[in-house]
Amino acid sequence: MKQLYKIHAEMCKVFSNSIRLEILNLLRDKELSVTELIEKTKLSQANISQHLSIMKSKGIVTSSRKGKNIYYKLTNPKIIKAFDIIREVLTERLKEDGRIVKEL
Repeated sequence: MKQLYKIHAEMCKVFSNSIRLEILNLLRDKELSVTELIEKTKLSQANISQHLSIMKSKGIVTSSRKGKNIYYKLTNPKIIKAFDIIREVLTERLKEDGRIVKEL
């Protein structure tokens, strides 16, 4: 069981970085090339490649080469479900915090 917690924690590290969250969201329902990710995020190739490498090592994304381009996609659509649930909880908390601030 402890090993499962360790693996779980390692996978969750992907969710601890805003750039990786942005990449996850961009890959939500489609495969994108590194070039497309660079264009959409306005980040450098080195930066994007570093984050994709981390995501690949954690089993979040997989890659395939098509000609000169490398394409990335999510390994499992349930990853987006986890992403969306965390975002929903955050949104609810921010709304509640807003109500608390207005009441004060």
